[in-house]
Amino acid sequence: MGAVWKFSNSEETVSSLQAIPHSVWLSLIVFEVLCSLCLILPALRKPFAWLAPLGAVGVGLEMLFFSGVLIYSGDHNYGQMVYWLIVGAICLFLVYGRTVLKPLHAKA
Repeated sequence: MGAVWKFSNSEETVSSLQAIPHSVWLSLIVFEVLCSLCLILPALRKPFAWLAPLGAVGVGLEMLFFSGVLIYSGDHNYGQMVYWLIVGAICLFLVYGRTVLKPLHAKA
């Protein structure tokens, strides 16, 4: 969903993200599509289960990147950062669940 939003909106839509060059913004679209595939493919084929934590780490790192850009920009509107950190926390939970709570190598 984020990749679709990025494709239809420029980085200038959110004032704090204006510091991101357009080429980096476009490459983030590709990165998000790849991370989305990593999160979706395990639902379709069990052998791809190892991709889910990888995709979650990617999305989580991107959310931290956006939060860092917001802090660096000096923008005091932290509404977007709350959203980004919640998404990052969900990604962290997914990674923790797939690596510690129910490791991928464990037999069901």
